[in-house]
Amino acid sequence: MKKYLITGLLVWVPLGITLWVLNFTISTLDQSLLVIPAALQPDVLLGVHIPGLGVILTFVVVLSTGVLARNVFGQRLLHWGDTALARIPFVSSIYKGVKQVSDTLLSSNGTSFRKVLLVRYPHPQAWSLAFQTNVPGEVSRQLADEHVAVFIPTTPSPVNGFYFFVPKAETIELDMSVDAALKAIVSMGVVAAAEAAAPNQIS
Repeated sequence: MKKYLITGLLVWVPLGITLWVLNFTISTLDQSLLVIPAALQPDVLLGVHIPGLGVILTFVVVLSTGVLARNVFGQRLLHWGDTALARIPFVSSIYKGVKQVSDTLLSSNGTSFRKVLLVRYPHPQAWSLAFQTNVPGEVSRQLADEHVAVFIPTTPSPVNGFYFFVPKAETIELDMSVDAALKAIVSMGVVAAAEAAAPNQIS
């Protein structure tokens, strides 16, 4: 009975969590419909609530913003907006910090997480997956040997982690994509083990 119970949990737990995340995401994005006047709300016009309309509205708004930001007029608007926010105390520090992180992570021209490395952490006898980032110029000038900046994410939430400077000679560069490394970290190695076992099962 125990093995059947565990098998059932293995089926329902990921499915349940996936449905919960989808429901939370759709419910959150549906809040974007609140920007529409009450008389024009889809629920009022259609007489029935249709989940997911907020997702469509959010997608259209984000896409339209991207199209607008790609032309000269849109870039001027963004510049004016950035300038205005930069003049507001407290708000400017939050906005600048978040914008720098988002520009680094989302921009196709960014240099974040370009390489996956092995570094010795949390002690000299252990190895951890890490992502190479950038070393600030002042830090680089203060270090005698060549160092690299690494971000070591925590498991199972890769959003949190540790930022270190380590000697480049003490790292191992892996022939692994960032996506594959993130999957291994989030799944605590389960996904990596499953992918490695798949070819053996086929043969």
